[in-house]
Amino acid sequence: MKISLFQGVLFGVFGIAALVGLFVFATYTNKNSGNNTIGTVVIWGTLPEAGVQNVLAVANQTNELFKSVSYVQKNPATLASDLATAIATGGAPDLILTSHEEVRSLAKFVMPIPFSTLPARTFTDTFIGEGSLLTIPGGAGYYGIPFLVDPLVLFSNRAILASSGIAKPPATWEALVGLVPKVAELTSSRQITRGLVALGTYDNVHNARGILSTLFLQTGVPISSYSTAGVLAANLGSVANGAPGQAVLGFYTQFTDPSKVSYTWNASLPDSQQAFLAGDLALYLGYVSEARFLLAANPNLDIGVALLPQPATAVTKGAYGLLYSFMIPRGARNSAGAYQTATFLTSSALQAAAASATGLVPAVLSELAATPSDPVASVAYAEALYAKGWLSPAPAATDPVFSGMIGNVISGSLNLQSALSSAERSLSALLQQ
Repeated sequence: MKISLFQGVLFGVFGIAALVGLFVFATYTNKNSGNNTIGTVVIWGTLPEAGVQNVLAVANQTNELFKSVSYVQKNPATLASDLATAIATGGAPDLILTSHEEVRSLAKFVMPIPFSTLPARTFTDTFIGEGSLLTIPGGAGYYGIPFLVDPLVLFSNRAILASSGIAKPPATWEALVGLVPKVAELTSSRQITRGLVALGTYDNVHNARGILSTLFLQTGVPISSYSTAGVLAANLGSVANGAPGQAVLGFYTQFTDPSKVSYTWNASLPDSQQAFLAGDLALYLGYVSEARFLLAANPNLDIGVALLPQPATAVTKGAYGLLYSFMIPRGARNSAGAYQTATFLTSSALQAAAASATGLVPAVLSELAATPSDPVASVAYAEALYAKGWLSPAPAATDPVFSGMIGNVISGSLNLQSALSSAERSLSALLQQ
């Protein structure tokens, strides 16, 4: 890849900033242990502003030193370019708060948090397992500090399930398939008037990226992984023993095949979230952060929240979760204060407040030990313990690859093996840019 003069200068600035950052982190604990000054800290993040502002208000009440910490909501689609420009012009924020889906595209702009500052044992004993995604290969440390997680859960229309003679939502994917004939309503021309769940297509399935990721990860397919040389590449399980990737792709696309009893969704239907709110879907796969919106959007629906289905033969559980973390960008003016802010906001004192304000779940293990009384939170807290994810290209780049893979299978353009292999090549190329 050719590098322009501007890029060369910019990367040189990044390199110098990284060395300075490493020195700050390595000496921070010893030299500043008695310094209670945090100073001005500007956070850029992709979580809704209202929720984070509430968290900061609680932090300021707990410790007035946080009165100069502010938050600016940013568009995930432009965060990387906005940050690159800000660093180049000397206007970088002090902290970045975003999900693991943005980590890969932001990695070159982030200062590592070395093990000397945040030991590996402390990290693994403190945060949920999905936090391991933030580990930088080669022993450099961590990209960031886990804050909150937003796991996929299973929303249900309890009235539809009850009228269909179904007492509770399915606990396994196999059981879910078996419910299609009981719930789905089709005309004589095979038009769907009521569906069980939105699966099988991509563009009109809300959260399709997370749902597909769940199915791959539950089956033991990592989607992306590092080679021994430290190169990140795609792995969709297309050539592994038993071809688990093909099983996942075949399972997912069966729901849009009119010739099968599992037929319950197709590309002509509206967005699945809207279909669920209209009462035309019995089940909806969504992030727990959507719970408040769904309950408010149609108060007439009797909505239940349950654990995400698992494969019947699974030995361990898995559910895709958006892991939100604090990262310190290169060029931050107050990296020491930023680190103090991140560690305080991820402490037990603030985790409960953060979860309540945002509708997400703590990423700190100690906060997940007790089961909340709230039924939605109790499901989400349980899933956070086994939440999973993968380092991906930016969502805007991943979606066309996944959509094309699904479309090729549905249309018959490619068989399962060819569709997986094509998607693997495309993802790998994106990951290595």
